[in-house]
Amino acid sequence: MFRKIVVAIILLVSVTSVYAQTAEEAYNKYLDFNLARLQGEQDKAMDLSRQIMQDTAKLSAKVKINFFNSLARLYEDDDQSVNAIPLYERVIAAEPDYYVAHRALGYLYLKNFPDADKPLNSPSADAEYIKAAKKALPQLEKAQACDADDNTLALIKTLYKNIGDDAGLSGLDKRLKALKGKCEDILSD
Repeated sequence: MFRKIVVAIILLVSVTSVYAQTAEEAYNKYLDFNLARLQGEQDKAMDLSRQIMQDTAKLSAKVKINFFNSLARLYEDDDQSVNAIPLYERVIAAEPDYYVAHRALGYLYLKNFPDADKPLNSPSADAEYIKAAKKALPQLEKAQACDADDNTLALIKTLYKNIGDDAGLSGLDKRLKALKGKCEDILSD
């Protein structure tokens, strides 16, 4: 019986130390990823990101969200918005007050509509435009509430007009005031 207990303890310690090593290795890859990204080594950062994505479960929750945000930004800078969008969505799900990701996501939702900021003569009947505008508006509103920008405000108003949402436009100031209360501009890990 004593022998079984000793074997069980040895196995438990072995498994724990292996996990600790791999968690540490995953974190070290994350640090290397950040360094490569900051030094402009996009290819190296992308390669490291693929390795880290296999081990994100080994990163702490805060580090994981920071990684997703950094990778989303890397994809965005590389014109891979289709890859950036789900990562920004994960960031916002975990950190709903982080308005920087909201702004990025709002603009990415509108990326396929280069004239989204142009007023239309009559409300749009284009279903894809309306869908994109409705997805972008809450993101842009959060960003605007936290970091007021004349261009973003003009875009928000134009989108409401273009989709014919007068009620949304008339309640904008009230929503912006309500959203202003909780704003984060830096993610910590």
